[in-house]
Amino acid sequence: MTLDKVQKGQRMHIQRITDSKLRDQIIRLGIYEGARVTCAEKIGGGPVVIKNRMQEIAIGHGLAEKIFIELI
Repeated sequence: MTLDKVQKGQRMHIQRITDSKLRDQIIRLGIYEGARVTCAEKIGGGPVVIKNRMQEIAIGHGLAEKIFIELI
């Protein structure tokens, strides 16, 4: 399942980030393969806001399609 399919409030485990440039950028924000995060908000057809510890990060729909997750 990809991040763009998640619903608000769901907890997830980041399994794989297929875009290497994206992987390099978001690792600086504490989002990496193996991280456990929560969907704080989802704007239909738009960005997905994920919460990692005390930080919220908006990820655009196109980028969210490149992040594979597993719900927990």
